[in-house]
Amino acid sequence: MDAMSQPFNLSTFLDDLASGEPTPGGGSAAALAGALGAALAAMVANLTVGRKRYVDVDAQMQAVLGEAEMLRSRLTALVAEDAQAYEQVRAAYRLPKENADDLAARAAAIEAAMQGASLTPLETMRACTAVLRLAEQAATLGNINAATDGAVGALLARAGLAGAALNVRVNLGGIADRAFAAASEQEVAGLLAEADAITNRILAAVEARLAQP
Repeated sequence: MDAMSQPFNLSTFLDDLASGEPTPGGGSAAALAGALGAALAAMVANLTVGRKRYVDVDAQMQAVLGEAEMLRSRLTALVAEDAQAYEQVRAAYRLPKENADDLAARAAAIEAAMQGASLTPLETMRACTAVLRLAEQAATLGNINAATDGAVGALLARAGLAGAALNVRVNLGGIADRAFAAASEQEVAGLLAEADAITNRILAAVEARLAQP
């Protein structure tokens, strides 16, 4: 069993991240940022559910909690999946190239690995966007004493999404299937725009809540 397939350990992960090895790298760190954002959304929901003051949003916060925990689990898994996707690319580039058949097989393997290495951070982007949607509910409707925690969760998810976007784009440059690349670029742009809009709304709402007497 390799290190990245073992149960997640933050201290070990940070040591691995700081090492001279190429994996884990920025894509894994981006997924972790998203997982931290999901955890904070869950925290705000947990501090809201069951409180008399927030009975009107109790069911909504229970739903936020359930979804946030699912996203936290998914993003934590993506920490390892991103590293594994990069290792597939490295393995493809190491394939033999002694003759025409080798070259064709190697090119096909590289294309498949590069697409996989693009889809993994794209999945991180999708999950981080979902976290942002939950963070907006948590920060604007949840326990006011934890509103800033919700905002921090949103900022972490936004950072994870932006980092993942860079990883998608750097991989798309090496993909021969330009239709795949164009569709991926379009989705990246849409997710970034949505993330910016949600983050701005969250920060404005939290500032307004902080200004309340």
